[in-house]
Amino acid sequence: MTAYGEFTAAAVAVAREAGAILREGLGGARQIAYKGEVDLVTEMDKRSEALIVGAITAQFPTHRIVAEEGSGPRDGDSPYRWLIDPLDGTTNYAHGNPQFAVSIALQHDGDTIVGVVYDPMRDELFRAERGGGAFLNDRPIGVSAVDSLIRAMLVTGFPYNAALRGVALAHWTAFSYASQAIRRYGAAALDLCSVAAGRCDAFYEAHLGPWDAAAGALIVAEAGGTITNYDGDPFDPFQGIIIASNGHLHEVIRAVLAETPLG
Repeated sequence: MTAYGEFTAAAVAVAREAGAILREGLGGARQIAYKGEVDLVTEMDKRSEALIVGAITAQFPTHRIVAEEGSGPRDGDSPYRWLIDPLDGTTNYAHGNPQFAVSIALQHDGDTIVGVVYDPMRDELFRAERGGGAFLNDRPIGVSAVDSLIRAMLVTGFPYNAALRGVALAHWTAFSYASQAIRRYGAAALDLCSVAAGRCDAFYEAHLGPWDAAAGALIVAEAGGTITNYDGDPFDPFQGIIIASNGHLHEVIRAVLAETPLG
């Protein structure tokens, strides 16, 4: 077993279990509540989170937990902290769209050491440990070799807050001209894993929660990619601003983003 194997095994097992619950519930009647004008939560978010937090707490009772819907012990002095998104792509899920995932990351003293993202509809399990490479269903994966923006396919997302969308739309327009294609799928964790697997060449987004990108960012890095914020500084999940690329495209993407700064 690797240095982080116990943690990875726990995250993989509970991600698959939570994913099965989400898969079985897709398309059924569900209760929906709103955290903002368009930011919603379903009872399946809460069921998945309760399952994950319960399992993690049972196995690692001293660890801290930051989960999207607020479950888990956030306080304490443990150097270990789990970042959990029980249903990444909630809006997709609420509409019966099968683009969603479970995302689980573990940090030690602020550094992400384990990342697991599970797509239950495709039965694709992405995972990485710091220094151990990135895998899709136990097969090694790596980023693409595309080195020209006009030949690249990018992926991004938009903030829930409508007041923040002007900059995101300006970036979208710029990349629509500068790249081969740009996509918006609505699940940041899966977007990042697409970069790690070479299915897309880069991902960028601002205004993310720490649970949205921590696992996927590690998976991209371990797949050979480059991860920073828009300024080129190290990515911080709690800052929520990320560029994840195959490395070849990183600086040109930063340059395009800098033309319309976040302010």
